[in-house]
Amino acid sequence: MQNKDAAARPMYGLVFASSVGTIIEWYDFFLYGSLAIFFAKLFYPPQDGVAGTLISVATFATGFAVRPLGSLIFGHMGDRFGRKVTFLATLLIMGCSTAAIGFLPTYATAGYLAPVLLISLRIVQGLALGGEYGGAATYVAEHAPPHERGKWASYIQAMASGGFVLSLAMVLGLRLGLGEQSFAAWGWRLPFLVSIVLVGVSFRIRMRLHESPVFLDMQKNKQLSASPIRDAFTIPGNARRIVSFLFGVACAQAITFYTAQFYALYFLQSVMHVDFLSATLAVALGAVCGLPFFIVFGALSDRIGRKRLSLCGMAAAVVLYLPMFMLLRSAVHGTTIDFLPVAGTVFLLVVIAAMIYGPYGAFIVESFPPAVRYTSISIPYHIGNGIFGGFLPLIGLSLVNLTGNVFAGLLYPIAVCIIGFLVTLFFVPETLPVGGDRKRQVASLSALIPESGQEI
Repeated sequence: MQNKDAAARPMYGLVFASSVGTIIEWYDFFLYGSLAIFFAKLFYPPQDGVAGTLISVATFATGFAVRPLGSLIFGHMGDRFGRKVTFLATLLIMGCSTAAIGFLPTYATAGYLAPVLLISLRIVQGLALGGEYGGAATYVAEHAPPHERGKWASYIQAMASGGFVLSLAMVLGLRLGLGEQSFAAWGWRLPFLVSIVLVGVSFRIRMRLHESPVFLDMQKNKQLSASPIRDAFTIPGNARRIVSFLFGVACAQAITFYTAQFYALYFLQSVMHVDFLSATLAVALGAVCGLPFFIVFGALSDRIGRKRLSLCGMAAAVVLYLPMFMLLRSAVHGTTIDFLPVAGTVFLLVVIAAMIYGPYGAFIVESFPPAVRYTSISIPYHIGNGIFGGFLPLIGLSLVNLTGNVFAGLLYPIAVCIIGFLVTLFFVPETLPVGGDRKRQVASLSALIPESGQEI
């Protein structure tokens, strides 16, 4: 037992160093999402409230739309020059662009220049985030023992949710502490400016990390790809795996994650007109309670497989989304809510997302060969999250606005989960053999390396 604990200690330190940067980068990116409804009045023409809200949500989506481009840029860097140097670069770029938002002029003082500058910085944020997940997930998974890869890699997924919770907590604390008038006048800048300190601390921690042993081994043996983007699509079978994973697991992961957190928040605020404090507290509580399940399901995937859990999460979303959002509506009374039913519903939404996202890190890392792994991971993840997930609030709220039906926005996530389920079921192979004793599972995993690209 002591030997096992001693062996785990380096992984805890490594995961902490990787995760603390991930949580800060997601905090930076999600700050705008936490304030998108508020920013509609601050950065856009005030004449049409509905149009301003939709444009502000579209600005939120803009940061997601450029993430696939960021995945190509930083995926190339990660496979060509190293995992560590790349996710150090993304951290600095994200931190600087986030802090710059805190210095922006508003529409009242700068007119249309204000939204142009805001959108420009959201684009820079999206590019930086396009390189973060691939680096952190690859780095942790390449250090983890095969029989615990799901558990250790799941911390990266949990920290994405942690960044969302931290952004909500920061905004909520300042709005309550400063009062609405002061927060609207200048207090909204503080969460963005605090990012400078957080990124500085995180950068120092990450600087102490060593490069991935897999990358060092490839570098030593001169096996690095000279053109990772090209090779990711020309290595036999790899392009098929990228496309299958994109329209299977990646899209469903993105949709369930953003439904559980952002769409639930926007549904309460914009569709049901719940006051900010009640909606934010309920969503934050549900998200916090659901956060450990990313790790629970990541560890469970080491025993029962990645694919099985992912399919269960997709099926649960298809069957339960409508009744769960009906429960949310039934808990709304004017601008107030029954707090616990709303928080409990958000918790269940997060648990559904965690069933797919918890095993995701190990699942996607094991699906691609080391020489193009950073690039191959980043492409489906950031197209799935950047396009399919990032546009969920905009598409959902637009459907509600067009039809007048408060549940119309759920058509989109349910349809994506149906497609994801079918693609994953028929075209995405399981990466972890199940059944038998643990030693035989690990041995069989190694034996599958030439066929499935699981060479870790």
